[in-house]
Amino acid sequence: MTFRPDAPPPGCPAHQAPPTAPPPQAPPATYTPLYGPDFAADPHAVYQRLRQHGPAAPVELAPRVRAVLVTDYRAALEVLRSPGRFVKDARHWRALADGRVEADNPVVPMMAYRPNCLFSDGDHHRRYRQAVDDSLARIDPNALRGYVERSADSLIDRFTALGEADLLGSYAKTLPLLVFQQLFGCPPELGDRLVEGFSGIFDGVEAERADALITSSLLELIALKRRQPGADVISWLMAHPARLSDEEMLHQLVVLIGAGTEPQQNLIANALRLLLSDDRFAGDLAGGSLPVDDALDEVLWLDPPMANYAVHYPLADDTLGDVPLRAGEPVVVSFAAANTDPALRTGQPAGSRAGNRAHLAWSAGPHHCPAKDPARLIAAAAVERLLDRLPDLELAVPADRLVWRPGPFHRALTALPVRFPPLPVPVPAPPPVHPGMAPRHPGMSPQHPGMSPHPQPSAPTPAETPGDRRWTAPHAPSPSIPPAVTSTARPPASAPSGKRSAWSSLGAWWRGQ
Repeated sequence: MTFRPDAPPPGCPAHQAPPTAPPPQAPPATYTPLYGPDFAADPHAVYQRLRQHGPAAPVELAPRVRAVLVTDYRAALEVLRSPGRFVKDARHWRALADGRVEADNPVVPMMAYRPNCLFSDGDHHRRYRQAVDDSLARIDPNALRGYVERSADSLIDRFTALGEADLLGSYAKTLPLLVFQQLFGCPPELGDRLVEGFSGIFDGVEAERADALITSSLLELIALKRRQPGADVISWLMAHPARLSDEEMLHQLVVLIGAGTEPQQNLIANALRLLLSDDRFAGDLAGGSLPVDDALDEVLWLDPPMANYAVHYPLADDTLGDVPLRAGEPVVVSFAAANTDPALRTGQPAGSRAGNRAHLAWSAGPHHCPAKDPARLIAAAAVERLLDRLPDLELAVPADRLVWRPGPFHRALTALPVRFPPLPVPVPAPPPVHPGMAPRHPGMSPQHPGMSPHPQPSAPTPAETPGDRRWTAPHAPSPSIPPAVTSTARPPASAPSGKRSAWSSLGAWWRGQ
């Protein structure tokens, strides 16, 4: 190296450049909690604050579980439709892999990897998804609607004479269980355990125990359907050319049953709340028109049953707008926030969502909900039947006093109390009288022929429901799928022990107990 004679000697302290100031450090991120009663009471106010961060913002799904929540509609579509950048396989979740998030954290069962169509990518996802799509496509929508209406009638009959009811516990929560039992050929005693398990998962209560209960119950159900296949979704999945193993069957059912119970009940209850509290719909109801489709669309835009979900993981450090994303950091799509993105309302008049189904409540991209059509049909039929039977329904408390269940993922009420003019309980038609048999009043106990108890509301028996033998559509969606078995074995009666759940009680009606 050559030095100029007039240059200072190397390393001379008198001629060193002044030290440069360190670059300013960004303040530590503040993680907004998405759990607890404050968020549940007014999530849209929280979304509005989070939008100040840009299209995504740092949040905490549960204690020590940090994520980025996408609140922008276009950014949400970018995540959902970019499987090359964002993957669903939760084995990429670094905080869980390195122990910063404990395995028993209450949100882990809703986020951890399972070999199913929700948490897989690429060829594995295509294989699982084809089996699920083909099996769901075999459901006859006319049979499904008929079964929903019959089941709805059986539930309404139980409280129509009371003049009041909790439509969540007595109707919206129970109706999907009846439909689930029919679609999956599930005995009531197994259904009790599955509902308990899934409720624990969604609420984050004893999540490890709930997950174990789901696993053991589903393995028992799968073994039953291997021995006794029927005209049901589980049997169709088993018969699919994808040749799913028992473990793969278990994890597909976790997705299907989880989506068919908790979110379904929330869609029904949230639609009823809207119809009974919003003047736009109440006016139409008083005029004899039931705008159920419009109410469902409004709920799916504003209060979708799964408000925040679709967890993805960046494969590499990335950005969303100007928001940095770290590889392996959970990116959660807020369907509710994206649907209410102010940019979507620019130039549109208020209340113009009627008939607009561009919302993200069913997600988008390769992992969009495979059961959105049956789910919407069930919700619409349930709401229409209730309002047809009880047209004078009204909320028993002001709408702003209804309480929402805490949780980062769902949008769910704790109760939906209503009142209405009491109506007499419909008396079921007497059974046919066979020669040599004396007629008996409906509801009269054969052990006490002189007694006249109150007639009990009838519930649909498996033999009466149109779904039993006609779930299969006239043409199977894939010629490679073998024909479905045309009958489903009725589960054997079992004596209940201890306190009955709603499902056990309904099963008891079916068995005549």
